[in-house]
Amino acid sequence: MTETPREVYLRFLDLVGRDRWSELADLYAEDAVVEQPYARPEPRRILGREALRARFAIADELPIRLRPVDVAVHETGDPEVIVAEFDYDVLLAATGERRLRTANVIVLRIRDGRIVRSRDFHDTEAIGAVVAAASG
Repeated sequence: MTETPREVYLRFLDLVGRDRWSELADLYAEDAVVEQPYARPEPRRILGREALRARFAIADELPIRLRPVDVAVHETGDPEVIVAEFDYDVLLAATGERRLRTANVIVLRIRDGRIVRSRDFHDTEAIGAVVAAASG
């Protein structure tokens, strides 16, 4: 039986929280589209599962870890679409020290157990500042 959109998303967060970056791309459809309208210096659009796999491989090498907390998943009138609100605790990988808590909203379309579209509203600039500081 195919997972519900809520179940797919909660599995996604579980993988992020356990630093299982190499498994994340498998949750996406082959032709998935991920938009990050607030990415800096300009909005980002990532096309396809393999492009996402490459981005997740980079995340695995960062000096930080992300821990999702205070997660709320909202269902919509469209059974494929959910909206999630959550915070990330941004931790230093070397020490586990929390350097930032940042709010996030994500709008997902999940069809047949795969993420086909995602609009991610994250404070990428704040997370990037923690990465830069941790990198020396």
